Amino acid sequence: MKMALRTIPAVLLSVFLLCGPAGAAEPNAVGEYRPTAKAAVIICEGDVDDGLYESIKRRSETALGQDIEYLIYEIDTFGGGLFAAYEISDYFLHEINAKANTVAYISKKAISAGALISVACEDIIMKEKTRIGDCAPMVIGGKLEGVEREKIETDTRTAFETSAEHNGYPEVLLKAMVTQQIEVYRIKNVETGGYEFFEGDRLPKDANGYDLENKELIVSSDELLTLTASDAVEYGVARAQVKDRQGVLDFLAERDGVTFTGEPIVLRTVWSEEMVRWLNSPAVMAVLVMIAMLGVYIEFSTPGVGLPGLAAVICFAIIVGSKHLVGLANWVEVALFVVGILLLLIEFMVLPGFGIAGTLGILFMVAGLFGMLIENTPDQLPWPRSSFEWQVFLDGVLGLFFGFIGFVVLAAVLNKYLPRLQFLSGLILVPAVAGRGAARPISMTAPPEKEPVAIRIGHIGEVTSPLRPVGKAQFGDAIVDVVATAEFLERGAKVEVIEIHGNRVVVKAVES
Repeated sequence: MKMALRTIPAVLLSVFLLCGPAGAAEPNAVGEYRPTAKAAVIICEGDVDDGLYESIKRRSETALGQDIEYLIYEIDTFGGGLFAAYEISDYFLHEINAKANTVAYISKKAISAGALISVACEDIIMKEKTRIGDCAPMVIGGKLEGVEREKIETDTRTAFETSAEHNGYPEVLLKAMVTQQIEVYRIKNVETGGYEFFEGDRLPKDANGYDLENKELIVSSDELLTLTASDAVEYGVARAQVKDRQGVLDFLAERDGVTFTGEPIVLRTVWSEEMVRWLNSPAVMAVLVMIAMLGVYIEFSTPGVGLPGLAAVICFAIIVGSKHLVGLANWVEVALFVVGILLLLIEFMVLPGFGIAGTLGILFMVAGLFGMLIENTPDQLPWPRSSFEWQVFLDGVLGLFFGFIGFVVLAAVLNKYLPRLQFLSGLILVPAVAGRGAARPISMTAPPEKEPVAIRIGHIGEVTSPLRPVGKAQFGDAIVDVVATAEFLERGAKVEVIEIHGNRVVVKAVES
């Protein structure tokens, strides 16, 4: 009886070791039991920008919410915004790496900013015939030299060094991806039998400890380091070289002693995220700014509110909305921009002339728009605080500048040629002023049944709809769109034509 009782715990222990807790382990091909794990693949393609950063955050949190232990970021990019790469790198180092095993799987290339986000992952695994490297900072429309280049390169090198320290990559090689002047040698350590990397001006002097005679030049001082998959594995930048995505899982399973359950979930960007990324590109942003300003220009040149004003409002809404979705526009900057638009509408539709409300409206809109070029919290002044933020800010200003130049060119072209096209002439006014006594045909809201009436300066008419300050007045048999100056006029008031600018008729009140 005692013998039987003593065997019960042994039997239970054997069953537990073989089977383990439900869902905790599965047998592999040779019958060994390993812990199970789940993996998710997050696709990172195209330009590295703020839209990709927000998308990576969303998809990473989605995967972590499904108890994913391995996050595999599949990278294929030529680079993009260095500031966005900084944000993604910091997100990996300070948040995600502590919650899951992060892997950068380079499916084709990880160049420039792509290399920076790759080394922030705990492991780099490269597909055959892929490459990584070349992260020298560049600037749109200019050239970085001297102190300016060194300021940005210092920040970038520090980011690479931080990742190298935390994830176990060769620091000197990563620095050579950023700065062209760094010369790197690989030298064998005689005592350990392993290889170490040294900068050209920091070579070891111990001939007994290192094989200095057979040192190998990895990168010269006149080139930036870019590594193929095989070289990256040999030099310790990549953990493995594989044939496909399944090869990544096989390597991780073998190295970490786990068994992946089922196929990994694949998380891609959704169409709305791609749309936001496209809208925030410098070229598209310049076009939106150009169309918005052109719409405002046409609207202010014609009485009433029409299609150009609606197009301007839509473009401004797209600009502000896209900036807000990528985290560049906080509620203070959006509020400034909206208040600016409201002040302009008040100036245009309620107040006569152009004065304080219109000026404040323009200033508020400019302040809000420029604030959206720098990421900041509502309690922070939107001002660049580092050399790199200055570069991002200047790139944004450059996009706005091109939009403004496009607006000026198009406005000049439209002002000159559009009035000659009969089917489009109503969109813009002819910039001509009629002298006193010179009659000009005016576009009429309700044309007379008789011969068209030519309106000229000095004609007297009667207000047919309240002028606040835009409305209608009747001159003879013709009803004309007019603008009153310095006052609101009610229906029935007598007015005199004092100015004619193309189709814009300016009137003032006269005594009966």
